[in-house]
Amino acid sequence: MAREKRAGGRRGKSGRSAAGIEQLPWTQVRNEYPAYELLNLEQMDQLHATSMRILSEAGIRVMGDNVMDIFERAGAIVDRDTKTIRMDESIVSEALKTVPQEFTLTSRNRAKQITLGGNHVNFGLVAGPPNVHDCINGRRQGNYEDYCNFIRLAHHFNAIHLIGNQVMAPIEMPANNRHLDTYNANLTYSDLSFHCTAIGRGRAMDGINMMAISRGQTPEEMRGDPGVITIISVNSPRLFDDAMGDGLIAMAEYGQPVTVTPFTLMGAMTPVTLPAALAQQNAEALFGVVLTQLVSPGAPVMYGSFTSNVDMKSGAPAFGTPENAKANIVGGQLARRYGIPYRTSNANASNVVDLQAAYETMMATWGAVLGGANIVYHAAGWLEGGLTASYEKFIMDVEIIQNMMEFLRPMKFDTDELGFDTISSVPTGGHFFGTEHTMARYETAFYKPMLSDWQNYENWEAAGAKDALQRATDTWQQALREYQAPEMDPAVREELDAYIAKRREEIGSGEP
Repeated sequence: MAREKRAGGRRGKSGRSAAGIEQLPWTQVRNEYPAYELLNLEQMDQLHATSMRILSEAGIRVMGDNVMDIFERAGAIVDRDTKTIRMDESIVSEALKTVPQEFTLTSRNRAKQITLGGNHVNFGLVAGPPNVHDCINGRRQGNYEDYCNFIRLAHHFNAIHLIGNQVMAPIEMPANNRHLDTYNANLTYSDLSFHCTAIGRGRAMDGINMMAISRGQTPEEMRGDPGVITIISVNSPRLFDDAMGDGLIAMAEYGQPVTVTPFTLMGAMTPVTLPAALAQQNAEALFGVVLTQLVSPGAPVMYGSFTSNVDMKSGAPAFGTPENAKANIVGGQLARRYGIPYRTSNANASNVVDLQAAYETMMATWGAVLGGANIVYHAAGWLEGGLTASYEKFIMDVEIIQNMMEFLRPMKFDTDELGFDTISSVPTGGHFFGTEHTMARYETAFYKPMLSDWQNYENWEAAGAKDALQRATDTWQQALREYQAPEMDPAVREELDAYIAKRREEIGSGEP
């Protein structure tokens, strides 16, 4: 992980953040450890072969004639009566030749450009819940005020590298045009790149156009320097709907990356066995990847993995399970096999911010990082199986992410760090508190937590005996007080406002 060169290795509190909350500096995170491989080469070959059989024999059903036309021109077998596309391995192999192994995503603040691919790791804000919760106001429907607060928090905390696709749905706004308001909030209250909504061509193009305006460019000028990304969800098992197809095509035409992510829950959307689920996930993901390259060879695309299991007693989704962690790791193996940047998630199934939420998130985070994820999506704020965006969970997750960032920081290793002279200078049974070696590093030697409390029991009790959940409530409130909006050129603001007004009028009561 790239770090600023400075004495002592880590920043002291004054150097870490301009605000009062202890946090790490903005940085591009790298995972320089070897990626963990759960399956051997023979097993990977079997997995690949099964995926190819799914694509060539079972096929993928699509709802859009435009997608069928594209695959038919590429030589796939298209059954228009059943809307099923079958293709052999040669079409897949040819498409994979043009997939970029690495690309960048540039927001309106070029200093916060992120790299996707290689050993880069990026952590994203939760996306998609219909509800929001905090310990002061309770659980409620998603709304625009809370939406904007989460964007402020994402901007304030350096561990968040990009904004997800609608951190929550602002239910009070019309569903056909509220994406304009959420894009506007993303660009106004932060200077991060964001996932735009690709339910149809119109929503995708609005995201592209608004990011281009914020950067002082045209959409055509962003083709080689993308600024937004999207999630294309496959309706597992083996269904690709027309809205997703239209959104993918628009993004690929304009050189903006898509992440093709099957939603494969073992026991519901796939068979209960992990190899079968991974084979189906792989086939569905590769189908979308191939489509991007048929639309525009060289278009940036990511391999998405969201495989977990259901509770066999109730059918409810489960996340942060051992099976989920394994799937995160094998998903990374598959992405590397094909040379595609990799996205996965660190979700949990807890209904409240409690011990379950923490250990399931940590389990999934380890699976994602060991698997070599380039984006950990939903990394901060996910609760209740994705039905709620939580303020307190956001703070807990930032602490988890920062711990992982420090774990990934390469160890400095030289004679001074080995410290033989210091070891030999302290008498047996002595201590190292006052040595020169310690004094030169005491402020910066170890990770300083944002949320954890390391006081002894008596001091903790005297300070109010607050547990982590209570401290998280205090922290998000403090962060919102400390938040400072990024500057925006008044001319850009005016152009964005004009675009939004024009598009709102064009959309009217119809679909964008």
